[in-house]
Amino acid sequence: MATLLPDSPAAMTAGTAAPALETLIAKGKPRYRTATEFVEATLRDGILSGQIPGGTPLRQEDLAHQFGVSRMPVREALRQLEAQALIDFAPHKGAVVTTISAADAADLFAVRLALEPAALRLSLPHLTPEDLLRAADSIADMDGERDLNRMGDLNRQFHMTLYFRANSPRLLALVEQHMAVFDRYLRFELAALGWDHLKQDDHRALLDACHDKDIPRAETILTDHLRYADQALRTFFAKRDGQIP
Repeated sequence: MATLLPDSPAAMTAGTAAPALETLIAKGKPRYRTATEFVEATLRDGILSGQIPGGTPLRQEDLAHQFGVSRMPVREALRQLEAQALIDFAPHKGAVVTTISAADAADLFAVRLALEPAALRLSLPHLTPEDLLRAADSIADMDGERDLNRMGDLNRQFHMTLYFRANSPRLLALVEQHMAVFDRYLRFELAALGWDHLKQDDHRALLDACHDKDIPRAETILTDHLRYADQALRTFFAKRDGQIP
């Protein structure tokens, strides 16, 4: 059970997170029932808004002082932020805000757009009814899943099931490698933009095209699916950085 928020105001600023954190704490405190919710939501807002930049260390003891709570809710909040790909736990450093940029995301999507339609094109004619059933099960599991770590696994499982019959080990190894890297971006995207950006309708349409053995339609759906996710992250970063209103 999470620790209830104390009545006292947040304590002194500790100098690990950005100075803006003090303002975020004062603004957010009345909105949350528990200390864990308070810490997680406040840090999440600061990270996604760019007020707590990538590379910022988040030391548990300092944060506990800043938020005026014990270390236990801080520890749990940091674990939740790790699941959202918003922080990493680095050896000898502890929690550090993840550095994810528009340029990095665009580079990854460029690789995925080059590799995955090719893998799908080679695989689709050879997909079995069992393969398609496994892909459908992945979609159904994603519909009911709200754990971000598990969601990344299921999304990767869905796509790799459709590429599995490509009979090109080197290509599949590259696809799987970049899908694993993309897991971080998927969790970041869902944390930043909401669960609707998973685009389950695209997954279902792609599976229907595979059922019909319609390679051109399947490739178009997959390409549009990847481009949508790419553009969504580009727009998020452009708005955050003030490049568009």
